[in-house]
Amino acid sequence: MTFSARARIAYWVRTVVILALAAVCAIPLWYVLISTFKSGVEMYSDPLGLPKHWVFGNYAKAFDELPIVRSFFNTLFVTVFGVVFQVAIGSLAAYGMIIRNSRFTALVGAVLMIAFVIPSQATLIPLYRMEAATGLVNTLPGLVVLYLGGAVFCYFLIVGYMRSLPYELIEAARIDGASSLRIYWTIVLPLIRPILTTVVVFQTLSTWNDFMNPNVFISSTEKKTIVLQVYNAVGQFATDWTVFMTITVIALVPVFVFFVLCQRWIVSGLVAGSVKG
Repeated sequence: MTFSARARIAYWVRTVVILALAAVCAIPLWYVLISTFKSGVEMYSDPLGLPKHWVFGNYAKAFDELPIVRSFFNTLFVTVFGVVFQVAIGSLAAYGMIIRNSRFTALVGAVLMIAFVIPSQATLIPLYRMEAATGLVNTLPGLVVLYLGGAVFCYFLIVGYMRSLPYELIEAARIDGASSLRIYWTIVLPLIRPILTTVVVFQTLSTWNDFMNPNVFISSTEKKTIVLQVYNAVGQFATDWTVFMTITVIALVPVFVFFVLCQRWIVSGLVAGSVKG
């Protein structure tokens, strides 16, 4: 067997394996999506098959029974402001570590590393007491404050990328009289745009899909996020699973579209960081 023949066989084997794995991963998504167009009886009798009678009223029923629109904008609010502040704090912290390389910054980096490995569940009670003392419990700004802890993750991703930047550019800007803030805004930020985009995508997906923090810190119906509405579709004694699946799809569609639109920037950011580092 020639080398080219072996290469073609290996290519088709890899293709078949990847397609098989993709199909396995797609089965739950297919089940959730197709269930939104079925009646409850057909959903149980033929879980994975196409609907014999397409039911489009499940979406209207979901919007009638639950405040989907309000929850969508609540989630959009905490996601936008939470991610913006996370990335801003994380990038500024990474910039400070780069331009002030000392024992103190090394100690701060070690403290951040320790904080990063602490499970978030272990901090729920002290965080709740702190937010209760400041009147931030059951408020959307209070959720945004909670998400600022994600700045540590942003810092660790960004600082590694920043270390690969040519420090001579920063020194030249200092000689020209530029302030540290201007150097950060006009030189550093454009150079780290690939990793910033990657961090924004990761943190957007994490914040939008978060369930634990809104479930613990939000109690008012008008302030709940879209993910909490999925949980609210489960009744104490009975559950309308078609509505449950419908709300799940409504919650997933925005982040799915966002991820598809941004995936090329995710790949380019990670690849650029690995090559430069």
